[in-house]
Amino acid sequence: MCIIGPGQSGECRVRINLDGVLRSVVYGFPCSMTADDPVEKKPVFHFLPGTKILSLATVGCNLHCKNCQNWEISQANPEDSRAFVCSPEKVVALAKQFNRPSIAYTYTEPVVYYEYTYDTAKLAKEAGLRNVLVTAGYVNEGPWRRLLQHVDAARIDLKSMSEEFYRDVCSATLKPVQNALVVAKSMGVHVEVINLVIPTLNDKPEDLRGLSRWVAENLGKETPVHFSGFYPMYQMRHLPPTSLQTLEAARDIAMSEGLEYVYIGNRQSEKGENTYCPACKKLLIQRVGFTVLQNRLKDGHCPDCGSEIYGVWK
Repeated sequence: MCIIGPGQSGECRVRINLDGVLRSVVYGFPCSMTADDPVEKKPVFHFLPGTKILSLATVGCNLHCKNCQNWEISQANPEDSRAFVCSPEKVVALAKQFNRPSIAYTYTEPVVYYEYTYDTAKLAKEAGLRNVLVTAGYVNEGPWRRLLQHVDAARIDLKSMSEEFYRDVCSATLKPVQNALVVAKSMGVHVEVINLVIPTLNDKPEDLRGLSRWVAENLGKETPVHFSGFYPMYQMRHLPPTSLQTLEAARDIAMSEGLEYVYIGNRQSEKGENTYCPACKKLLIQRVGFTVLQNRLKDGHCPDCGSEIYGVWK
């Protein structure tokens, strides 16, 4: 629980208690925005592949991950950061102007700039655009459900199956994240899971198996899972990068637990970036990094055996 005294800001640093009312100080003030991100960079592989997505963020996060790759903005104070004015209406107009079919709320934590995310997503939906949350999923169920009514896809971190990991590395807890994942999937939101594999902390075979098994049993075997390679940064510069061998082992373990779409990120992999049909095993989408080289899907189905492939394809 975050208790904010009069005139004080909370753990996320983006809300201030003014006369007993919490006020967001980042609403309409993104610190980062681009219209050039490929959707695969989020990473989201089963949602409008090959398209560009307008991406935005404000400063602030409700987690304090020691490995954060965007710590310069996620852990920044709003008063110490550069930002610009961009209302929800302007964000939607920019997406339309650049002919982007979707908007990503990303880089930091969209549930921290919740009001801005919610209002923008609602307007975007009304304008025929899609909304993608890139989130750690550390959120209460009530506001999460309200937001998801306007969301098409959510790429959610499942950092570990260990409460100790969440406490020591992220200053958070596991259960709210698991609940956020289950709720999103139950509401029909397209869900993809990412796990950053950190050497010595969550890379043991039993860690990877436990996570994969939980996803298969609680979210469904069709849910895409991305195992991403760690690079030393922020407060974890003392650890080595994740080896390709470890990531490929993670992929093998996940597939042995029944997961149908398992990917490798932050490392080039011969098969770990491609989408294969779970029924006939034929190549469907070939990728190198964030680039789609070929997409053989036919109306969301395998062209060889006709199997339906989980995702949002048009």
